[in-house]
Amino acid sequence: KLRFGAVMCCCGPCAMYRRSAMLSLLDQYETQLYRGKPSDFGEDRHLTILMLSAGFRTEYVPSAIAATVVPDTMGVYLRQQLRWARSTFRDTLLALPILPGLDRYLTLDVIGQNGGLLLLALSVLTGIGQFALTATVPWWTILVIGSMTLVRCSVAAYRARELRFLGFALHTLVNIFLLIPLKAYALCTLSNSDWLSR
Repeated sequence: KLRFGAVMCCCGPCAMYRRSAMLSLLDQYETQLYRGKPSDFGEDRHLTILMLSAGFRTEYVPSAIAATVVPDTMGVYLRQQLRWARSTFRDTLLALPILPGLDRYLTLDVIGQNGGLLLLALSVLTGIGQFALTATVPWWTILVIGSMTLVRCSVAAYRARELRFLGFALHTLVNIFLLIPLKAYALCTLSNSDWLSR
């Protein structure tokens, strides 16, 4: 993202900030509220948005190497995804006022990330509705979801020059059966600020 001067979420264990920039935003960062309650999950996305709002650049450095701990069980993974979903919904609203000042591609990316999920959810619900009402398999819905998945993964594989990105198509099944219901729940429980972790 060197080209745009903005990464919309600098992930916690992989991010470094200039000390002077961090100190200038420390009060806002430490007193983060959502609906009047302290909120400290998703702080990496919140800090990134604060940096961009203050006029700082956030950049991806491809040569950087970082290590982190990742979920090793389904329960831990789903709790992580619930935290991330709440953070994304909440902080996307915080980011809306700064989008016009950033590159147009970033606006498209934010709309795509959120709108794509909404379209996938609507497609799945439509397919389920068709099956429930007519007892027919929603082949067009399945074909469109499958085609969009392959196009997206093919573009990623081409840009990264790595065929293994095609395997990411399997994540669509994880999205449909696990993450869409979880994100719907996250949207209904945005005020819950529990970390849901150890």
